[in-house]
Amino acid sequence: MRVNFVLSEVATGLRRNLTMTVAMILTTAISLGLMGTGLLIAGMISDMKEIYYDKVQVSIFLADDVTDEQRGAIEAQLADSPEVQSYLYESKAEAYERFQQQFSQQPELVENTPADALPESFRVELVNPERYEVIAAEFPNGQNGVDQVRDEGDFLDRLFSLLNGARNATIAVAVVQALAALLLISNTIQLAAFNRRNETNIMRLVGASRWYTQLPFILEAALAGLIGALLAVGGLVLTKVLFVDKTLAGPIKAGIIPPVDWGAIATISPIIAGAGVGLAAVAAYVTLRLYVRL
Repeated sequence: MRVNFVLSEVATGLRRNLTMTVAMILTTAISLGLMGTGLLIAGMISDMKEIYYDKVQVSIFLADDVTDEQRGAIEAQLADSPEVQSYLYESKAEAYERFQQQFSQQPELVENTPADALPESFRVELVNPERYEVIAAEFPNGQNGVDQVRDEGDFLDRLFSLLNGARNATIAVAVVQALAALLLISNTIQLAAFNRRNETNIMRLVGASRWYTQLPFILEAALAGLIGALLAVGGLVLTKVLFVDKTLAGPIKAGIIPPVDWGAIATISPIIAGAGVGLAAVAAYVTLRLYVRL
């Protein structure tokens, strides 16, 4: 097989259908970028679950007029409760300090929040997180210095349901974009084969195999898929540098959300590249086999 001839045919095909090739590359890049975003979100959700679900499940917020005697009684009750694995007391000053760290990137919010606005609380980790009702019954809201008891597990479930929904929506849009890219690849290959039908017919008459005449078209699609994958990876890199590392720097530093490591992008980059090249090549091959006779 003459490699130089095949490569020259690939270059010729890309030049002849430049507009459709650019559209194919951009559509592929968008779909692969969304797929990579979905994978990164999935990794962040997994890391966040490890951060949050292994910590406090219940918060007991104390009333503003709680007395030292009531506070001591609550702590003694927590220490004696068989349902409690561990607990942590957080004063108003400590709660405000944590608030300042979490929202350090929003100075206006911090400035407009009084230092005594956040209540003191006990952060409780249960032996069995599903037995939240037992703790809620032991510390009724509005009695004995307790303002309210909040199950953070329910909040986390709602939070992760929302994040999972965002991930699924991103992947769903990526699938739709991928279908659009596959259809565009198919149309581009059909048009390219039609424009070069005289050349390929001559090649067939002089003894060239069907595979030999199809290979340039498959390589064209694979190259376009590879370029789209590189653009998608570049988009993820820019998103990390310009958005994640800057806009989300405060929550990441405070430990609210996990960082997006370069290792995560490096891990999914080969997946994106393989998906771009593989899907484009397969789409071209199937199109040639089903709709084009070379």
